[in-house]
Amino acid sequence: FGSSLARDAEGARQAASSTAPRRPNRQPAAAMKVKATVSSSRRKSRKAYFTAPSHIRRKLMSSMLSKDLRTKYNVRSVPIRRDDEVIINRGHYKDREGKVVQVYRKKWCIHIERVTRDKANGQTVPIPIHPSKVIITKLKLDKDRKALLERKNSATKKGKYTEKETA
Repeated sequence: FGSSLARDAEGARQAASSTAPRRPNRQPAAAMKVKATVSSSRRKSRKAYFTAPSHIRRKLMSSMLSKDLRTKYNVRSVPIRRDDEVIINRGHYKDREGKVVQVYRKKWCIHIERVTRDKANGQTVPIPIHPSKVIITKLKLDKDRKALLERKNSATKKGKYTEKETA
């Protein structure tokens, strides 16, 4: 009598284990790393992102260019800066346009000209918007920004030799 109960319990355990979905505990072996020095760990990536210093946050806080700017400069996105004009394309304030008043690197957000709310005491405060949720419609160009656009231009030929030199 006791052995039949043990057999039934064993059978139930095997049935339960075979029907339960198993979750793989790591990535498949086929995914090869591109660079051996760069970690593909989610934990390390998140730590690097949230503890990034200001000069790296500038690059991480980039925004897409509008279609006409993209065709003009052959560049997809640039780091956002203070006097750029943007249009919000996600969230509650979608389709609102304005000039960037402040790039708040510490809080990973930007403040836009007329995107504000009134507090209970009557004070107006800017609404923080993440730079990935806006599209730049007009760039504030200075010599450094022009040089950056020239460097990033994907239409220019990159390489050692021109066509004349190879012919």
